[in-house]
Amino acid sequence: MATANSSASDKNKSIMKSKLLFAVFSLLFIIGCGTSRITSTWKARDIIPQRYNKIMVLGLIRTADRQLQQNMEEHMVGDLLAKGYNAVSSLQEYGPKAFDGMDEQAAMNKLKDSGVDAVITIVLLDKEKEKSYVPGHIYYYSPYSYYYRHFWGYHTAIYRRIYEPGYYVTNTRYFWESNVYDLNTQKLLYSIQTQSFNPSDSESLGHEYGQLIIKNITEQGILQ
Repeated sequence: MATANSSASDKNKSIMKSKLLFAVFSLLFIIGCGTSRITSTWKARDIIPQRYNKIMVLGLIRTADRQLQQNMEEHMVGDLLAKGYNAVSSLQEYGPKAFDGMDEQAAMNKLKDSGVDAVITIVLLDKEKEKSYVPGHIYYYSPYSYYYRHFWGYHTAIYRRIYEPGYYVTNTRYFWESNVYDLNTQKLLYSIQTQSFNPSDSESLGHEYGQLIIKNITEQGILQ
């Protein structure tokens, strides 16, 4: 009887351990998803930080992703305003067809007439989707666990691992680039490339991206 109780106790402990490990890995996976990271940066030489009168955030994203463009622009504008900069969204200022049919001179005149003297672009360089396989049963190796000490427990655990069907999940990766331009000289001051993995939605992506980029731009001394 004591042996049976001990075996049952060991089995329960093993199950609880497996559940705890699964919960921890699941939490780490959720935390890891939807995060953006900087992959590379470039900075012009001899930059003197300027205090711009009006910074425009311009999203260059295909028309099908208009909501994404709006969220990306608005969140970055909000992050600039929070740091004391005067900033506007191109969609808010001009609408979705801001510079359609314009040449360079006409576009520059339009920006200057609006009081814009700096532009931060948000460009979606690429968007990739990839499938990955998730096994139907999470299995943790431990030769001293309950499953290994008893034939049938081992048989059952391995059988479930081999024969229980899994499923596929689709992950989405975004590749971004943001540039900072001084419109008085029309020169590129700073460029930053990032990757975003599996954002939950465009709202959270815009929020995270805006904070990441503006924090880096200010730390690099691009803006006064």
